[in-house]
Amino acid sequence: MALLRCINSGLVVLDTSIAREPPKRADAFYASKEWRALMGIILKQRGRVCGRCGRSNCRIFGDHIVELKDGGAKLDPSNVQLLCGSCHTAKTARAKAQRAAKNW
Repeated sequence: MALLRCINSGLVVLDTSIAREPPKRADAFYASKEWRALMGIILKQRGRVCGRCGRSNCRIFGDHIVELKDGGAKLDPSNVQLLCGSCHTAKTARAKAQRAAKNW
């Protein structure tokens, strides 16, 4: 009777625990004179208050309601909302997930 032997498959197991997404870099547009001027006007009109949760006395972000990647207007005040850090992060994650689902 013949003996069966296991053959080494030659497959290598990769350690994916060390894989990291590259750090997010802000678009140069957000450092432009036009964006900063628009943000100055919006902050004076609306105050430094989160448009979602109402937080104040924290860092406030100017967030495009319809993101630029999705065709939103860059300098239209009606497309800009003021959000605190946690609301901005959550909204951006939702938009990214929706975009990924559409492309799937």
